[in-house]
Amino acid sequence: MSQSALVAADVIAIAVLVFALYFPRYGRRDMVVAILGLNIGVLAVATTLSTAQVSAGLGLGLFGVLSIIRLRSSELEQEEVAYYFTALALGLLGGISVAPAWVSPALMSIIVLAMYIGDHPRLFATSRHQVVTLDQAIMDERVLVARLESVLGGTVTRLKVKKVDLVNDSTVVDVRFRTHATPAALNDTHVGTQAAAGAMAGRR
Repeated sequence: MSQSALVAADVIAIAVLVFALYFPRYGRRDMVVAILGLNIGVLAVATTLSTAQVSAGLGLGLFGVLSIIRLRSSELEQEEVAYYFTALALGLLGGISVAPAWVSPALMSIIVLAMYIGDHPRLFATSRHQVVTLDQAIMDERVLVARLESVLGGTVTRLKVKKVDLVNDSTVVDVRFRTHATPAALNDTHVGTQAAAGAMAGRR
């Protein structure tokens, strides 16, 4: 496959990743710029390295250093880290020609498909993860589970107590739980919360 065809495949893959998957789900404009910039930058450098007398190890090391610097400059959620490195991988696949010719486009398609499935809103739709601070110091785990399920409106599947403050009477818990609400109800609640917040802002 020619280099121009690989570049075209990368452009299509990153466009689907950003504009069809990431932005509709997360809505962060700054990350759109970051993901596109990373992908095109990696594509350009990988294309140059593939035609220059430079070892692949040096090129991959350079990408690793750049990605670490970028990730340390801004806190990202795990899902956004996945999109970030997917963009990096697509850029590498688009910039380095391998044989047989169908391998790179096939791998790009597999990566984008994996992101589509793995980050689909309906996958484990009722599973949640949250760090909760309770206004009570609770030492008994059974009491703590009952309190969390009452507050969160779901079934606790796993918890880890981060801190119990007996002086200030508080408990910080990292909890995994399954909500009892359906995905449709959760969306309606989210929309209602946004509307209420907008109404309060308007009153101010």
